[in-house]
Amino acid sequence: MPRLLLVLAAFLLAAAARAAAPAQPAPAAPAAPAAAPADSNPSIDQEALLAEVTSQIADHFHLEGKLHLDLARAWSLPSLPAGTPFHTTVVEFTSAPASSMLVRCRLEAGGAPLPLVTLSLRAQLWTDVWTTREPLESGQAFDPSRLDTRPCDLLRDRDAIPADIADRDLILARSVPAGRTLTWRDVARRPLVRRGETVEVSAVEGPLSVTLKALATQNGAKGDTVLVRNLESRKEFTAVVVDENRVQVRF
Repeated sequence: MPRLLLVLAAFLLAAAARAAAPAQPAPAAPAAPAAAPADSNPSIDQEALLAEVTSQIADHFHLEGKLHLDLARAWSLPSLPAGTPFHTTVVEFTSAPASSMLVRCRLEAGGAPLPLVTLSLRAQLWTDVWTTREPLESGQAFDPSRLDTRPCDLLRDRDAIPADIADRDLILARSVPAGRTLTWRDVARRPLVRRGETVEVSAVEGPLSVTLKALATQNGAKGDTVLVRNLESRKEFTAVVVDENRVQVRF
């Protein structure tokens, strides 16, 4: 019995010691992995490259309107150290602008040349063009006040007449229904000289100037060369149309 009391007392003392001991801190959470370093070898900015190529193609062909280019085929752009400046120069152009083009480019990165590359491009050239608001008849004057405009890709609809053309010397060469885009096939230059009419001919050589009357045997707009007949000698010769019922012989 005394031994049992001693064991029980020892057990109670041990339990009391454990209760009085300070609590152990919880294990620390594992540290979050370090952030991955920023890409130190990014590829050339495709948008910046296309912007340079677009500007050079537009300047080379003197294009009017908004030229838009896309890569027709995926191309693996060279990788450069972060912050490295680069420049693109088009060294070979197509013979004419088109909706699909191949151009040869030289790239420079940090002043050092990279290998030449060939870019396959899809192109659009957007500008406003003339459309008919109402039916137009053959022979009518080209009058922009009677027309509307709409945006058009001139590399697809090459014959459309841009809205910056407002030439009063143009006439309708054929009838055109309402709501149609006007094309260069629909118009012609207004003839200033008409077949069968008498015209004034001026012949100038240095300080010497001679004027005579002749009969036009052809219609002609400004700048056209037409055949005329001398009213007295009946001889025919060519002259350049310079104004209404006026032509000039150039030596």
